Amino acid sequence: MCLAVPGKVLDIGERDGTRVATVDFGGVVKEVCLEYLPDLQVGEYAIVHVGFALQRLDEESARHTLELFAELGMLQEEFGDPWEAADPAAAPHGGEEAHR
Repeated sequence: MCLAVPGKVLDIGERDGTRVATVDFGGVVKEVCLEYLPDLQVGEYAIVHVGFALQRLDEESARHTLELFAELGMLQEEFGDPWEAADPAAAPHGGEEAHR
C-alpha cells in the first residue's frame, strides 16, 4: 500500500537540479522531491506520496495523522524494511512451516 503521509521538512537542498528536502515522518527520515511545492520551507509540514511533496499541511493535522498511522501500524507497513518483509522466515507463522 502506498499512503500519502505527512512529514516535517528538516532540510532543503538540490540534487541534479531538482529541489529536494529531508523529511521526518514520525521518526523515519526520507528524501522527498519538492517540485510540486517549490516554496515549502524548513519546519513546515507536507503530505508526501511516492516521494513527492504534494500539499502543505498544518502541524496539528500532521501530528494527529502520524499518531493515527502509528497506532494502526501503517507507518511500519509503509516504511518498514523491504528485505525483512520479503523474508519468508520473518513471516508471523515461520517460513517453511507456513507453506506446509
